[in-house]
Amino acid sequence: MDIDYVSTTCPYCGTGCGFNLVVRNGKVFDVGHWQRAPVNGGKLCPKGRYAHEFINSPDRLTKPLIKKDGTFVEATWDEAYNLIAEKFGSYKPAEMACLSSARTSNEENYLMQKFARAALKTPNIDHCARLCHSSTVAGLAAVFGSGAMTNSIKDIADSRCIFVLGSNTFEQHPLIARSIVRAKQNGAKVIVADPRYTPTARQADLYMPFVSGTDVAILNGLMQEIIRNGWEDKKFITHRTKDYEKLKEVVMKEAYSLENVSKISGIPAESLKQAAEWIATADVAALIYSMGITQHTTGVDNVKSTANLMMLTGNLGKPGSGVNPLRGQNNVQGACDMGALPNVYSGYQKVTDEETRKKMMEMWSVDDLAEGRVGYTVTEMINVLADKPGEIKAMYIMGENPMLSDPDLQHVEEALRNLEFLVVQDIFMTETGELADVVLPAACYAEKDGTQTNTERRVQRWRKAQDPPGEAKPDWQILCELAAKMGYEKQFTFESPEAVFNEVAAVTPSYHGMSYARLDPDGLHWPCPTAEHPGTAILHRETFAMPDGLGVFSPIEWKPAAEVPDAEYPFVLTTGRTIWQWHTGTMTRRSWSLEKEAPIGWIEINPEDAEELGIKDDEVVRASTRRGSVDIPAKVTDEIIKGVMFIPFHYKEHPANRLTHNALDPIAKIPEFKACAVKVEKIAEV
Repeated sequence: MDIDYVSTTCPYCGTGCGFNLVVRNGKVFDVGHWQRAPVNGGKLCPKGRYAHEFINSPDRLTKPLIKKDGTFVEATWDEAYNLIAEKFGSYKPAEMACLSSARTSNEENYLMQKFARAALKTPNIDHCARLCHSSTVAGLAAVFGSGAMTNSIKDIADSRCIFVLGSNTFEQHPLIARSIVRAKQNGAKVIVADPRYTPTARQADLYMPFVSGTDVAILNGLMQEIIRNGWEDKKFITHRTKDYEKLKEVVMKEAYSLENVSKISGIPAESLKQAAEWIATADVAALIYSMGITQHTTGVDNVKSTANLMMLTGNLGKPGSGVNPLRGQNNVQGACDMGALPNVYSGYQKVTDEETRKKMMEMWSVDDLAEGRVGYTVTEMINVLADKPGEIKAMYIMGENPMLSDPDLQHVEEALRNLEFLVVQDIFMTETGELADVVLPAACYAEKDGTQTNTERRVQRWRKAQDPPGEAKPDWQILCELAAKMGYEKQFTFESPEAVFNEVAAVTPSYHGMSYARLDPDGLHWPCPTAEHPGTAILHRETFAMPDGLGVFSPIEWKPAAEVPDAEYPFVLTTGRTIWQWHTGTMTRRSWSLEKEAPIGWIEINPEDAEELGIKDDEVVRASTRRGSVDIPAKVTDEIIKGVMFIPFHYKEHPANRLTHNALDPIAKIPEFKACAVKVEKIAEV
């Protein structure tokens, strides 16, 4: 019996933990600890520990499928490619759209955006960062010139005060939470603000429960208190920033006094006062956030406000400091880096810059590219499909499942059914795949080589441990073969993922100095501009990535959520994850060790609200919004504040996103998943 150990990177959250896949007779059968893994040192959360269990699931897609008379039938790859090429060739560029994937590798995201722009000539390319951290990309880029985590994971342990806002780190990024534990052991103060008393909140020295959607008011109140006490870092403000007086004019308004912020947010004024003092007077402080900050119609405002607070206190450019957005999916950072966005090529090079467009045409050996305009985001694509049938006619979706992940699912289904032609490429048949005309079977992370980029900008390797099942193929290979069918063989003649990565490095300034050889064994943080450069763990040490090197303070006024409670829908609904499941459950719900721990969804209700509604723990209730209803078990718990309710978004049987609102941030176009109005009722007995 031959047993091999193949070192690779976890396919779940954005932490980027390393482990060994244990292979027997050519099949992965276990996960083993890789003690020298750079991010996690051999430790794993439950999802990483059981990341092998879905790989050889019996319902993996193994052959191309073509829908005929409403039923899928197996087809050859040539039949599938020929049909797709014929259909795509019959549409105008603006009538097509592509969705890339934060679950696939850098190389595959790069090829998908290249395929969209060079082969289909469409500017309509996006991926699920739109649904999680597009606010981060837009907000931090506007303030710092770079829309990424400023510090490293290891760095967090050096902080003397950690402010966690909109992140349940101990459940969603457990191996990053280890750095919080280390900091606390070293004497750091930990502040956690969350509507729920989460496992993260339990670790706090100061826990501040608040009403979802009041983040800007909270941050402005903290800044007012800091300025009132003279705790701001005057030297940093003078030498490293601009527009401070504009910020001060807003945050010093009476509206943001601690008393008023307390009324808006529900946080006691004394708690806000204590938090401001700890953050401002610590030798070094770090702010950690995730989708609790970004998934709002004010997501960009929220992100800019976190940056304001850290600049005000001089907590940037040094170990233990920074604005640290934690990416949700394994390669959402990399998918953004690779240009799987409608407004930029790889490395955030703007599509509207004609010189950059000419450079890409030359690098890609094409005479024409998608016109140099910003295409539709995924949220805009769905709205266009629903509201303007016929404007977008065909869509190619790689590794995304909008039929569970997007807001207002009834609206999403109506939109996708308006397509004339839909191709879905995935490892399992998904709720979105069921609507497709062609389904292509892809390889999972364990069945291909490649790279992914974690939340701290560390680029790391995937390594192939087994062959894909049946006739399934790696996404990069499918894209190359389809491009060849469409007449672009020369532009997609890649023999391996490494060859694709070499092109990525050539065209992407922040990756210029990277190669597979240099990524072994610990990876590299971008920016890494030359082959001799060691990579950059901490951004903005001396200057910000702005033309004048200065960070820009952004005066932000608090705005309520797009939909607030009223007499008919009297509660706030927020959504999130559990440690045992991941996103739409495509992989974790096929992992028996994880599924048995959390097999069904639930709605959390405060005991006072439950008593008023006459609802008992475990009773199935009906949660309704203006978008639809879900019948779901109640979890009556004092771990959520009165007036707010919570549903995890993983479960197709209890789809939280049937209820959520598709109102968008005007800049990032991200939906407001984290706050909408809901009512909960007992279900009448028949």
